[in-house]
Amino acid sequence: MFSHLAARAAAPALLAAAGATTFLAPPTPAFAHGNHEDHSHGNSDHERLHQLEQTIEVMRAQLKAQFDVKQFTGQGNAVFSWESTLTGAFPDCAKKYEKDLHGGFSEDSATGVVYTGIPNYGLCTISPDLKTWTKIGTDPRLKDNCHGICVFKFENQTFVALAQNEKARILICQLDGTVLQELTAPSGGEFNFDEANGYYSKKTIKQLPWDQIKSPAFAVTDVTFLNGKLYAVTGYCDGDFVLTASFNDKTKLFEWGPTAWGGKDPLVGTGKSTPGKFQTAHGIFAHDGKIFVANREACEVCEFTPEGKLVRVLPDIPHGARICNVAHATDDNFFVMNALAPITSSPEKTASVYAHSGERLLSTIEPGQLGIPVLKHLHHTHPHYVVNKEDGTRTLHLLISGWSRGKYAVLKHEKDGKPTDANMWKRTKNEIHEPHV
Repeated sequence: MFSHLAARAAAPALLAAAGATTFLAPPTPAFAHGNHEDHSHGNSDHERLHQLEQTIEVMRAQLKAQFDVKQFTGQGNAVFSWESTLTGAFPDCAKKYEKDLHGGFSEDSATGVVYTGIPNYGLCTISPDLKTWTKIGTDPRLKDNCHGICVFKFENQTFVALAQNEKARILICQLDGTVLQELTAPSGGEFNFDEANGYYSKKTIKQLPWDQIKSPAFAVTDVTFLNGKLYAVTGYCDGDFVLTASFNDKTKLFEWGPTAWGGKDPLVGTGKSTPGKFQTAHGIFAHDGKIFVANREACEVCEFTPEGKLVRVLPDIPHGARICNVAHATDDNFFVMNALAPITSSPEKTASVYAHSGERLLSTIEPGQLGIPVLKHLHHTHPHYVVNKEDGTRTLHLLISGWSRGKYAVLKHEKDGKPTDANMWKRTKNEIHEPHV
């Protein structure tokens, strides 16, 4: 049986045989140029098959040399393959919008159903086996970009919060896509943080014809939930904060306040960072009673208390990795985070996904090593477990949402997969961060 690489290599050979142009120029098998006299002397079917296998092996080697396509990527206990079948489950009717992807995923932990938004198409669910996509809800607001998403349980009900950066709002929905509330920009005065109150309350009016009206931008990039509060980050504007919204029992709505922290880091662009300040707070995630923020342009993941006290900046993250989002693979007990783009001056073909213990880097997972088409920039990576109905085993899958040119892809955890070398500096033992004992 041919390997999957040989099968991929066979496709260009068929195109070439048909007179099509291909990026490979495989050596032409000798039997392809035989004439009737050659056939009369007779190569057996066995010989022909042997020649074909040799040709495919040569082409496979050429493909590997040119594109370095591998079957697996990652190290240690976090090695993955490309699950092309589940990748192909992306709905045909939404294919024309796949190039516009600029969001992420969240799931209902009780059912395993995954929620995601497709710009100009709408809010979707993905079945727990990742095989079936279903569009939900009829509200036209669901077609706007859902840059961040969070499924959360509150007062024995489960809801979906959608952070829509381009429309400056958070939508709170039922699981069927019915919109219950639209939470727009704060007006100032809601928070126990002067910088946020000042930013949102400062508005000017036009005095002269050439004046620019100044009002605070509210570009919410992600949302999470912890202890009865929504936590949102607003990294795509000068008001680069973490903001909270609490439920008002009288109005039966979520309202801004009282906790907020952060603000735009004055050291942005210098290669340095100010503790507790942000250089594009892009993603936010609640885990183990703490709030984790992907501080993208500072190449940091920051851990905070729910009140906004900085606990630490996670160590052992590759220099130059512009982390977009953070999640946690529960069964395997490691964080999953992805960079936006390939690290400058590295040979990475795509941005990387990192498995991280919270103390040290465990694995660098490079989708570009797997030959996934189109994918280069990564916007969000979500860990999801697919359950085997026969024996109940759970297999970790990574759902990837690309950016720039879009692209949805699924990676599958391979416990027996062959580890690959990460395209990064080969660290000595002394350079590997180990947790304190």
